[in-house]
Amino acid sequence: MQFDGDLAEIRFGAGLSPLQPRPASAEQMLTRLQGADEMAQRFPVSSLEDAAAGVREFRRLSKDRKRQEGQRGYEAADKAFKSYRRAHNLARFGWHGQRLLRHIHARDGFRERLALFWADHFTAQGKSPAMRVLAAPYAESVIRPHVAGRFEDMLIAAATSPLMLHYLDQNRSAGPGSRVAKRRKRLSGLNENLAREVLELHTLGAGGPYSQADVRQLAELFTGLTVSREAAFIYRPGMAEPGAETVLGESYGGGKAELEQVLSALRDLARHPATAQHIAWKLAVHFTSDTPEPALISHLSARYQESGGALLPVYAALLEHPAAWETDLRNVKPPFDFVASACRALAVPETRIAALRPGQINRLLLAPLTPMGQRWEFSGGPDGWPEEDGTWITPQALAARLRWAMAVPRRLAQPLPDPRVFASAALGRFANERVQFAAGAAETQAEAVGLILSSPAFQRR
Repeated sequence: MQFDGDLAEIRFGAGLSPLQPRPASAEQMLTRLQGADEMAQRFPVSSLEDAAAGVREFRRLSKDRKRQEGQRGYEAADKAFKSYRRAHNLARFGWHGQRLLRHIHARDGFRERLALFWADHFTAQGKSPAMRVLAAPYAESVIRPHVAGRFEDMLIAAATSPLMLHYLDQNRSAGPGSRVAKRRKRLSGLNENLAREVLELHTLGAGGPYSQADVRQLAELFTGLTVSREAAFIYRPGMAEPGAETVLGESYGGGKAELEQVLSALRDLARHPATAQHIAWKLAVHFTSDTPEPALISHLSARYQESGGALLPVYAALLEHPAAWETDLRNVKPPFDFVASACRALAVPETRIAALRPGQINRLLLAPLTPMGQRWEFSGGPDGWPEEDGTWITPQALAARLRWAMAVPRRLAQPLPDPRVFASAALGRFANERVQFAAGAAETQAEAVGLILSSPAFQRR
């Protein structure tokens, strides 16, 4: 395999940039991934713990407003709640700008792509007004620290995250025979959502070697995982189903209910051969093709099992396999990746994003993703965003991309780059004759830049 810096940045990174040199080797990409998270330090996003404090304040003000209804203090309470709710929601726009800046300025684009991949693999989102802004802090605290670590650590962090427990209704799940269920008849009872998604989506895969009985037993084992009033993870033994549970033939618990028995089951699931196969398939689809080479999947799966679920060796296996370096650009960029890579190619200055008000970030960089087919941070279900190219290339979605490409770059990069220079900066050796012709034949500079960004060559990776 001959390393290709242009292809590496397009397929495995955040896209080509006139500000950043292409990676020199796969070894350099992996070394950077093991190093400090420079972009998280430079463009910070709230931690989940800090953002949870905002959730608590949101709820406090909401309750105070409700208590004051019909009383003299209602007007002040209503004003305080609405003001905080607006600031609470606007924080999401600011975090979106920070995450875009990471893609624009990263030397380590592979890390940015992996952070997106794993946040989607472990999809979690808020279902109440107080919790809806937590997706970025969740990715920051639960996903990002583990992208170069061990899969089991990321799995445990996700499965015990307050946002995941809230999203999949695990926070209300109690064992039918638990102490809490016997005392409180109004509990909703056992909920299988988290157990099912851990088996079907996060570890073994939809066709994995588990049964409905395994789902039920894992759901009983998960009772006790819940969220405190402070919006933090807590394990409550009183909610746990008494006795041992058997999952895939292994017995867990049986004595005093403890968190460690849950973590032990998650570690075993993370190390299962079916999990290795499932993760290998997902990585191969995401980075190469909707129909990846079986040899690549086998290579990644074998490395996963050899490493005991350490992810860095799996990434090395991906970057060393010839199937990962097919020169045809196949996968269509999802909307966020399209906008982020466009901003990177345009070298949008940090000062320009920082100067945008939250509402402008929404109008220019966040809201346009919805007509492109991706309502950012709110996928259709716990399985995350589709990988199939057809999802992103509908007439309506392509029209939305074209509108964005023609209208927004001039608002972000002033002056716009020379189109012929920009074609090379954005696509490198993939700037084919059709792209070069469009760059030279357009009537205006803005139109030329828009045509380059709308070209099939830029839409794929």
